[in-house]
Amino acid sequence: MHKRFLILNKGYITLLHTIKVAEPLFAMYEGKKICIVDDGYMWLQQFPLEKKHSVTTMFDNNGNIVQWYIDICLRNGVEHDIPYLDDLYLDIILLPSGEVIQKDVDELEIALLNGIIDKYLYDLAWEEVKIITDLVNNNSFELLELSRYHKALLVNELK
Repeated sequence: MHKRFLILNKGYITLLHTIKVAEPLFAMYEGKKICIVDDGYMWLQQFPLEKKHSVTTMFDNNGNIVQWYIDICLRNGVEHDIPYLDDLYLDIILLPSGEVIQKDVDELEIALLNGIIDKYLYDLAWEEVKIITDLVNNNSFELLELSRYHKALLVNELK
């Protein structure tokens, strides 16, 4: 397994390349079984600074995009040269077919009910979901378009 990251002027990108896995990992979305980890798969993570989201693009061993996994977060940052995000529970999954799936709504609700987050953070998470959903629906979410370029940038740097 290789893992690299690169500092950009607007954030950080990392690339995880699985060489050999013990067994594939699958995700189930509304009755669809999708392989998200297998031999040769790559996960590109984009951590834009001053944004309330990060994006993980999962590529299969042929370089095809399997899915985009968008984490809604309070902030992205870096500590000890390692990018991170402060998660706000909600996630958006975008499949290459164009299907958009909201995930972990129940986790956000439980966090609010249990006092783990306050109403401000709850509303902030939903506002970011709305912003991202609008960008996706208008084909103007820049990180989706940049995912192949960012992967190529890091793969070429590995050589």
